[in-house]
Amino acid sequence: MKKKLTTICLVLLCSCLAKAQEELTPAEQAYKDSISGLNELNAAIAESQEAYNRGIQKFSSKDYSGALKEFTVSISVDPNFTAAYYNKAVAENELEKYKEATKTLDKLLELDPGYSKAYFQRGRSHQGLNDYLNSEKDYEKSIQIDPKNPKAYYNYATLKFLQQDYAGAISNFTKTIDLDENFAFAYNDRGSCYRMMEQYPKAIVEYEMALKKNPNLTFVLNNLGTTKKKTKDYTGAIAAFNRAISIDGNYYYAYNNRGATLLEQGKVDDAERDFIKALSIKSDYAPANCNLSGVYFKKKDYKKAFDFADKAIKADKNYANAYVNRGMASEMLRNQNDACEDWHKAKELGNTVGKQYYAGNCND
Repeated sequence: MKKKLTTICLVLLCSCLAKAQEELTPAEQAYKDSISGLNELNAAIAESQEAYNRGIQKFSSKDYSGALKEFTVSISVDPNFTAAYYNKAVAENELEKYKEATKTLDKLLELDPGYSKAYFQRGRSHQGLNDYLNSEKDYEKSIQIDPKNPKAYYNYATLKFLQQDYAGAISNFTKTIDLDENFAFAYNDRGSCYRMMEQYPKAIVEYEMALKKNPNLTFVLNNLGTTKKKTKDYTGAIAAFNRAISIDGNYYYAYNNRGATLLEQGKVDDAERDFIKALSIKSDYAPANCNLSGVYFKKKDYKKAFDFADKAIKADKNYANAYVNRGMASEMLRNQNDACEDWHKAKELGNTVGKQYYAGNCND
């Protein structure tokens, strides 16, 4: 009997000890809860950071869709991770998901109203949506917060260019260059402003400066060549196109524009070869099809002239010069009604040659 009582006491004693271990003071319980919460927070932050790092790696390899997924995971785990919002929006801009990017950046700017790069990226988003007014406001805000960011001035300048405010664009491209004298794109684009203003010598100076900063930019060489062509410097134009082709043998713009330069010099066969080469690289390139139509018209092969003008129109239904060429070929093929329809369409698209041909050969 005595032995049995001892066992009962031991059981009760263990029960009492267990109860004593659970009875913490309020301060001790709060400390325990805070440690547990901190551990959970640290785990969440670590998980968010890991997803963010994966997103950065995918973005670096231009896997923008993959990066977007990782940044979304990062934000879902840590809704206050501002860098994840920013990079998510950049990925969305790269994917041309401008509405989504705008929403992401709105949220980021709620968290951090002074995030200058967020205004810059939202300016890009609005620009992609053709919302020029809000885009302009965002670029201006970005510049106000960080006046030494050349990219903000550059994007603001491209917005001005799109609005045909060439003087305003030049001013901002100049500010870009003042902050970064090696910004080759800014020289090129400032040159394009001058070209649009028909100040061709100034444009050429800018294109040549861009090439000093980076001699391998094929699009700058192409711009230089087309501008020299406008000044009748055919030798200089051909040299620029040749350099572009030597850098990129599949640069069909340069083949087409070199062909146009040769055609203007009366070198029809050489021009034909360049247009055919351009089309061998990109068969639906409307300008090369249209130019080849012009070659065959000169060679009096009106059927081919019609066919290539038709291909140009199928590639670009608003390409006015192709309607002019197809109309000319139709006239020579004795299809006057078709010719007048094409010239009327060219006139509607604002083409002065189409307007003249329609007025001189067709009855309303």
